[in-house]
Amino acid sequence: MKVIIVGGGIGGLTAAVAFHQRGWAVEVLERAPEFTEIGAGLSIQPNGLRALDMLGLGDALRSGGLADPLAGVRRVNGSWLIRNDVDDLKRRFGQWVTVHRAALVDLLRAALPAHALRPGTDVHDVRPDGTVRHSGGTATADLVVGADGVHSVTRRSVWPGIPAPRYVGYTTWRLIAPPHPVDGSVETWGSGERFGYLPMPDGRVYCYLMANAPAGSHIGLDRLRERFARWHDPVPALLDSAESALQHDTYELPNLRTYVSGRVALLGDAAHAMTPNLGQGACQALEDAVTLATTVDTLGVPAGLAEYDHARRPRTQLIARRSRQAGAAAHWSSPRLTALRDAVLPLLPGSFFERSITPAYTWTI
Repeated sequence: MKVIIVGGGIGGLTAAVAFHQRGWAVEVLERAPEFTEIGAGLSIQPNGLRALDMLGLGDALRSGGLADPLAGVRRVNGSWLIRNDVDDLKRRFGQWVTVHRAALVDLLRAALPAHALRPGTDVHDVRPDGTVRHSGGTATADLVVGADGVHSVTRRSVWPGIPAPRYVGYTTWRLIAPPHPVDGSVETWGSGERFGYLPMPDGRVYCYLMANAPAGSHIGLDRLRERFARWHDPVPALLDSAESALQHDTYELPNLRTYVSGRVALLGDAAHAMTPNLGQGACQALEDAVTLATTVDTLGVPAGLAEYDHARRPRTQLIARRSRQAGAAAHWSSPRLTALRDAVLPLLPGSFFERSITPAYTWTI
């Protein structure tokens, strides 16, 4: 049996490893000239680690250093809006790990034979019968997996009439600051903007920033330093020490009616691109990948794809909805609404916030 995977990011490579371990012939087509990840940091939450455990790779990430879940959300002045019981979260759900995205890609790539990887390959279109036209010719397989991101060629080819991804109204920057003492993983909400930071095992700090802006806006690091200069410590110091930042507009995908068609399946952002508010994008792609390989290898292609769609679509669309809701109040820009938010959030019980995250962390295949 052969699988062609379109896209060599985290979701695509995880699917490749899962199928390879089950004895399938694997071919990964990646448009970039090499298999790497130019992003910054990445939080792998307990459900993502469980998916990697199914491939025997979870402990390799844990050995690099464990991390804590989000300690809470602060106001711009540093006072707390939301406090999480970090120890209780770890006790109930398991471990967290923060890694550089490139480190996870390298781990997955090393678990695959070199001949399975085809960088520098542009995919032109995919057909439901398992045919893929690309810059190197035409190939066919028993299964084609579209893991090619929010602007997926696979999705546009096989589902040409579905709505396009929608811009959610804010753009996102990601950067890694040099080693700096920080008080765990924290997010701060302002008026239509926020800043989060996570310590990495080597002492560096992964930072992400989001701000309301028209799609296509380009705002450089100097402007960000000015914008966040009066926020609580260590926000200004982290920005001052950074050398560069990656900026991407934030898109989400409207709910699809199915993730499968013929011999084609979508996974990760190609199927359910979501806002980053719960940090679940990569973790859901990891879940998708191991679930797809398990169901198809166990049940055969038609029945396995039906089971994959049945298992993954309701869950991922729930997580996407919860993620959208979790970040909405952070992007209110009305002074009256933000003042109301800042007054009400500290009064809410911890169970109010747990309801949004528990479904994500408790996954098992």
